Amino acid sequence: MSTKVITGKVRFSYVHVFEATSIEEGGTKKFSTAILIPKKDKKTIAAINAAIEAATQEGLKSKFGGKKPANLKTPLRDGDEERPDDEVYAGHFFLNASSVRRPGVVDEDLNPIIDKEDFYSGCYGRASINFYAFAVSGNKGIAAGLNNVQKLEDGDNLGGGASSAEDDFGDDLL
Repeated sequence: MSTKVITGKVRFSYVHVFEATSIEEGGTKKFSTAILIPKKDKKTIAAINAAIEAATQEGLKSKFGGKKPANLKTPLRDGDEERPDDEVYAGHFFLNASSVRRPGVVDEDLNPIIDKEDFYSGCYGRASINFYAFAVSGNKGIAAGLNNVQKLEDGDNLGGGASSAEDDFGDDLL
């Protein structure tokens, strides 16, 4: 069983693929994104669940001392349950994937995307992710590592996107 998954078409949120950030001040800086998977994408969900199980089996040997922890944390979460007030998450599972290594960011023709404006929270694409076991500070679970991302199409910007200079100053208000 493989711990690596190439998703079907997903939506990206909280995108940090060009510059590493840290959640906590002084913490390890990582590249990351939330990946929203439509619940109707049974193939991707099944592949993720199989990869989580494979990572759990590897973790039994390497991180969990031979037995599965009762409170094992897993990365795949239900948007309808955990984010009921956020319409973007409705009808989706989601997970957060991160890496200390910068992911490859490409368009549908596999050309590198260099402009930060071209890959953003709200666009659609595919992700290459790898699941692995962790045991840190009493927490044990499976995490999602971010390998690479591919943009397939534009979507509404979820970051609230600033208006352009053309929009702000196009109509002479003076």
